[in-house]
Amino acid sequence: MVWISLFIFIVTLTLVIWQPRGLSIGYPAVGGAVLALLTGVVSLDDVAEVTSIVWNATFALVGIIIISLLLDEIGFFEWAALHMARLAKGNGRLMFAYVILLGTLVSALFTNDGTALILTPIVLAQVRALKLDGGAVVAFVMASGFIADTSSLPFVVSNLVNIVSADYFDIGFAEYAVRMVLPTLFSVAGSLLVLFLYYRKSIPHYVDLSQLKQPGEAIRDARLFRLAWPILAVLLLGFFISESIHVPVSFIIASAALVFCLAARKSKAIAMGRIMQEAPWVVVIFSIGMYVVVWGLHNARLTDLVKAALDTLMEYGLLATTLGTGLIAAVLSSAMNNLPTVMFNALAIGSTQAEGVFREAMIYANIIGSDLGPKITPIGSLATLLWLHVLGRKAVKITWGQYFRTGIVLTVPTLLIALLGLYLTLVLGNEQ
Repeated sequence: MVWISLFIFIVTLTLVIWQPRGLSIGYPAVGGAVLALLTGVVSLDDVAEVTSIVWNATFALVGIIIISLLLDEIGFFEWAALHMARLAKGNGRLMFAYVILLGTLVSALFTNDGTALILTPIVLAQVRALKLDGGAVVAFVMASGFIADTSSLPFVVSNLVNIVSADYFDIGFAEYAVRMVLPTLFSVAGSLLVLFLYYRKSIPHYVDLSQLKQPGEAIRDARLFRLAWPILAVLLLGFFISESIHVPVSFIIASAALVFCLAARKSKAIAMGRIMQEAPWVVVIFSIGMYVVVWGLHNARLTDLVKAALDTLMEYGLLATTLGTGLIAAVLSSAMNNLPTVMFNALAIGSTQAEGVFREAMIYANIIGSDLGPKITPIGSLATLLWLHVLGRKAVKITWGQYFRTGIVLTVPTLLIALLGLYLTLVLGNEQ
């Protein structure tokens, strides 16, 4: 069974990443799940259990992306990006920092996939309008792509990985957010530091903002733009109270998306049909199918390898457990994508003897490693693959070799900094 489950996983993951002839990621995931069922690697009960774990995460992602697409259509993100650019007052380095901070906000509220799909094209259009040279263009688009994942820690809804892990370990929205305050601050600060150091020679000292249009010109529907603010405020409030009222976060998001869609029906700025087509419905069947395949690895006891490593780390203390768990997640994410990794490691963590602060360290370090670690390689996350696809369509060519050489230099120090933030959080929390 070990070799069969491993073979099914490798073939499924290869087809998901390769996507021959534009093959949708849902087909190989479902095919792998069916093959796992037919070969006895998983049972129907396993499929039911996987579905119960991932349905909330996948529908939450779909809802968030729909809201993001609506906001993009009315010019919300372009308006924000233009404000950030003008806030820099011609200072190229400040503008670079503000692009990173805007990416942080978008990833926190609209997922890392939203940043990759929506913010990257806006940033690219702006730096081209400013007539920056090729090195500066690469610096800005790499920064927007890098921050998409490294700033996707703060909330459960910031990354599909976060939602899956929170659902599996029954972590509430507020509890999760409190634990991730320091890691997020450390991760964003680390991202700013490593990006500035790496691209310091490419970032222009001065940019001529006269080439950019005024922020108000980006708004295509003033009524919906004004309506967006209270909808987002209520949505954020809903995130924090969802646990106390026992409502899945996907229901909160779906309600906000429905209100927004109803309000946008008669808007000339929005093509509702196209937005519904562009929503990532395929992620629903992809998540269930992919995690069924991963469950097969668990049934074949391959997760015992990670379990043994985690049990060994506990013998060396909390710091070793935090850093070690995060690095294991990062390495696996960069090699086999972060979506299967977070579930694979969650199953291993669930089978360890870890309790109390050590269990917390493993759970949150696994999330951090699965959020940040994928930036090492192009195949590490779907957000990165989407980001590369968007850039390719905009005639910006970044080879996999070029990405890896940059990704490993930027990611490793940022990951370690974020894990140290988690360690401090756990130490301080344990002392109270």
